Amino acid sequence: MSRRRHAGLFVLLAAVWGTAFMVTEVGLRTVPPTLLAAVRFDVATLVLAGYLALSDVNWRPARRDWYPLVAGGALLVGVHHAFLFAGQQYVPSAVASVLLGLIPVVTPALTRVTVADERLSPIAGVGVLVGFAGVAVIANPDVSNLLADVRGVALVFASALAFALGAVLTYDRETTLSHPAEQAWMMLVGSALLHVASAVLREPVPTAWPVETVGAVLYLAVVAGVGGFVLYFLLLDALGPVEMSLLEYVIPVFAAFAGWLALDQSLSGTTVAGFGLILVGFLLVKGRTVRAELRRWGAREDARPPADD
Repeated sequence: MSRRRHAGLFVLLAAVWGTAFMVTEVGLRTVPPTLLAAVRFDVATLVLAGYLALSDVNWRPARRDWYPLVAGGALLVGVHHAFLFAGQQYVPSAVASVLLGLIPVVTPALTRVTVADERLSPIAGVGVLVGFAGVAVIANPDVSNLLADVRGVALVFASALAFALGAVLTYDRETTLSHPAEQAWMMLVGSALLHVASAVLREPVPTAWPVETVGAVLYLAVVAGVGGFVLYFLLLDALGPVEMSLLEYVIPVFAAFAGWLALDQSLSGTTVAGFGLILVGFLLVKGRTVRAELRRWGAREDARPPADD
């Protein structure tokens, strides 16, 4: 696959996941957040199960597979989306997408804390602090109404931490399953936990599901869920984790545009400033890896034979 095609698919994935924030807001107009997340992954699990039933791939987990499947399903799917969808009730889609830019900042920091032979360098430690400063700038709390200003940011921030922790706990734990089977089991675990959480929270089940709500669920499940993860793993194999982590800094562009176009939302100056701080924090945490990746790509381009005239 050519680099131009990689770039096209990268932008397509950013557009799909960026617009998902706006679509989530449409679904939240009629469905409570945890229930919306649960139904989304119910549909996505059924789609993947149908694919697995028609294909000749292994879908039965081995005993050693259950830890990453349960940990990933609980944190990457369940807790992450429960907090994210709850937070989107209080903050615009663009703000939520910007806050998730903390995931590439927090994940290596958590890895260094939990893995004994990893240490966080002073520069990386500053990067983490700069990233958190970006969150504070985005929250921009008004002392006279502190709870209302901070609540949504805190929920989305918690969703980013849950995702980062899930990535750390499943780090370097490959399963015997194919990517579709692995995703199907994680989504099944996550949706089951989301349904339990929705019942505990006593969220009301809508008696009517408008066309736009059904459309939102199908988009989140099939396009952003199944299709998005297919694109993600295809690009992950081709580009590697460092370049794919940069996706979190392209997604907000599409989230902001979709929110402005469909929901008449605007992006405040504090959100843009906070996004800049989070990006600087990422570069401080992953600067050495980014430079190595750029050198690798430069060497690959130099070694490529010239095109025929």
